[in-house]
Amino acid sequence: MKLYKSFATVGGLTLLSRVFGFMRDILIAATLGSGWVADAFVVAFRFPNLFRRLFGEGAFNSAFVPIFAKKLEGDGPEAARRFAEDAMAGLLFVLLIVTIVAEIAMPFLMYGLAPGFDARPEKFDLSVLLTRITMPYLLCMSLVALMSGALNSIGRFVESASVSIVLNGVMMVATLISMWMGYKAEPEAGVIQAWAVFVAGFLQLAVLIWGMHRAGMRLGIRRPRLTNDVRHLVRLGIPGVISGGVTQLNIAIGTVIASLQPGAVSHLYYADRIYELPLAIVGIAVGIVLLPDVARQLRAGNTAAVIDSQNRSLEFALLLTVPAAFALAAIPTDIVRVLFERGAFGPKDTHVTASVLAMFALGLPAFVMIKVFSPAYYAREDTKTPMRYAVISLTANTIGSIGLFFMFRHLGMPPQLGIAIATAIGGWLNAYLLWATLSRHGDFVADSRIKRNIPLILLASAVMVAALLAISHWLSPQYGHDTGFLVKASILGIEIGAGLIIYALIILATGVMTLGQLGRLARKQR
Repeated sequence: MKLYKSFATVGGLTLLSRVFGFMRDILIAATLGSGWVADAFVVAFRFPNLFRRLFGEGAFNSAFVPIFAKKLEGDGPEAARRFAEDAMAGLLFVLLIVTIVAEIAMPFLMYGLAPGFDARPEKFDLSVLLTRITMPYLLCMSLVALMSGALNSIGRFVESASVSIVLNGVMMVATLISMWMGYKAEPEAGVIQAWAVFVAGFLQLAVLIWGMHRAGMRLGIRRPRLTNDVRHLVRLGIPGVISGGVTQLNIAIGTVIASLQPGAVSHLYYADRIYELPLAIVGIAVGIVLLPDVARQLRAGNTAAVIDSQNRSLEFALLLTVPAAFALAAIPTDIVRVLFERGAFGPKDTHVTASVLAMFALGLPAFVMIKVFSPAYYAREDTKTPMRYAVISLTANTIGSIGLFFMFRHLGMPPQLGIAIATAIGGWLNAYLLWATLSRHGDFVADSRIKRNIPLILLASAVMVAALLAISHWLSPQYGHDTGFLVKASILGIEIGAGLIIYALIILATGVMTLGQLGRLARKQR
């Protein structure tokens, strides 16, 4: 239950962040829509945000946390603090050079980030400008990631799970400023949003510095030194970033290919934002909490506890993500219509975005399973095996995205659907390879409880989908163009609420989870 309590803490704060994120994206969709300005901003935001995901949501920590935790428990807090300072100095030095080079070479980099944009010069130039503004966000996120890893290692998850709330809040304010100034799908609106990302990075860093001070672990600025521990961090870190960030690298590849189709980048972005809600709440919470937990159990030689933690983490992940994936695939149009269809975002955008969302949803359980299986490798300081599987997955995703993109376009269908399908296939391939290797080595053994519960979770999700489709068909006339947002949101809330109730009743009736377990979890959380 302690593990579930930590999941609930991180997941709850992530949920709050994602609520603010949806509010932010609702405003952005209304002001930017899916036109050329929106495409330019999405690429500008995606580039530094890719590094935020790579470093801030577990990938960098896959290398840093095991070494830091070993120092903390073996040599004491002072030795751990010195290692963190050395790691921070090296990270800052490298990323400062990367940022400067990127700022200078951004016009050339844009041909790699969005090669299709050069067909429209004003779109290409705006993308270069916006990405230059947002690039310093990368520096801030590198420090945020390192401090988050240190705080997570000592059991403090609140500060690291709260920083995204700051980003979403600042961007919401920026969007309201754009609306107040009368900008709508205009370059000025994109510039205001880019500066909001810049400001948010430094505010997020301030939150983590405050958290480190509260934890009594203040980090000073050191001269970069290539110590043995830093060398070890680099050896683990490079494969760890590649393997831990495979989901985001898949999305980045999709963005590059989608730049060949006007509006496709924006449609992928809006769909990605929706399906990332359960991925963030469950997957990131599991990944952040499970790695330190497994690392401690391995150092104590408690193999049985490691296996139990993995089983309970997988059970928790599937309990929440399987019904979420089924629901996103069943009623994507209702969800997209309520969240985004207003202002510059029209019915055609809703149709395409909903189709992409349904395809993305097929890969959701796989992406969460990657978060469950990866810590078993990282805690053993094995980052090369997940990296190899990530490369295989990325290769399959890239080949599939290119092939399906042009095939769908040739057939007269939205080509971005092909990118979403390839992304889902790549996720399942990666999850299977991670699971198969752990099982073969005896590092993951499914216990009787999870073998019993997985079929019941699938059954409950299928019944829930049947109910959702029936309710959606019954309420569809209420989604008229003249219906206000609050009414539409209420109708969608009725659909989702009914689906959740049906799913929960089946879960409780079949014993997958009992009222007693829920009560104990609630008491632990309080």
